[in-house]
Amino acid sequence: MSSVLQLLASGLATGAIYALIAVGFSLLWQTSQTINFAQGEFVMVPAFFVLVAMNLGLPFPVAALVGIVVAALVLGVLFKHVIVDPMLRHGVLPLVVATIALSLFMREAVKDFYSAQAQPFPSLVADRDITIFGTVFSAQSLTVIAVAVVVVAALHGFLSHTRLGRMMQATAQNPSVARILGIPVERMILYTFLINAVLCAVASILISPIYLAKFTNGETLGLAAFVAAVIGGFNQARGAMLGGVLLGVLDNLCAAYVSAQYRAAVPLLLLVVIILFRPQGILGRAEERTV
Repeated sequence: MSSVLQLLASGLATGAIYALIAVGFSLLWQTSQTINFAQGEFVMVPAFFVLVAMNLGLPFPVAALVGIVVAALVLGVLFKHVIVDPMLRHGVLPLVVATIALSLFMREAVKDFYSAQAQPFPSLVADRDITIFGTVFSAQSLTVIAVAVVVVAALHGFLSHTRLGRMMQATAQNPSVARILGIPVERMILYTFLINAVLCAVASILISPIYLAKFTNGETLGLAAFVAAVIGGFNQARGAMLGGVLLGVLDNLCAAYVSAQYRAAVPLLLLVVIILFRPQGILGRAEERTV
């Protein structure tokens, strides 16, 4: 029983990180019909922003804050104005191709200009074990879960209980009606890109102490987050959260009780099953489009 609880805690920690990235996927799609296949690299790069700031002599807490701010500007504002806005005028497919190209560029840029070797990354807490009711848990896993819960709760509170958050939700539900009501739709969309960049930066700071900071991190994280968003429901942030947690837990349980060699197949099998029997996702809503 103790080992099962440890696996669940580790799976929840991994799933919480997937959920943060998947929520960003979902928010971008809802507000601007943007599918960002560079999302994994958006999680990989902020860790190097933090490392560069630390190399300049800043302490880790300040460097982490600098990394989040730089990520918001580069991966939020710059990404929207330089990549998304020009490409989206030509349709979703050119934008998809552009984000794939961006992911390759970011990966190679980090490898060439920083390092091709995995870099150690400071942890938010000391690497030690905590015993709760006779079960030993990793302090790092519990910290990841706690931070992810706080971030998601803060995001939910912002979207549900503030005027700005409700305007962003209105933009996501129907941009045309939102414009009629006087909501500055373009500004709301920009805020969504900023939120996505911040979520990716937080996920980067949480996962880099575990996986180390390396240029290949984005491949696995991007695919896992995309699968999590589709499984939970691409047009529902709650579904993206559920998909991320479910994927993280199943991944850990499969590695422990089935085979570590086949753990990479679990997300793909789950994705196939969901697409066949509930294509809108577990919590997603079916959308009708005129052709």
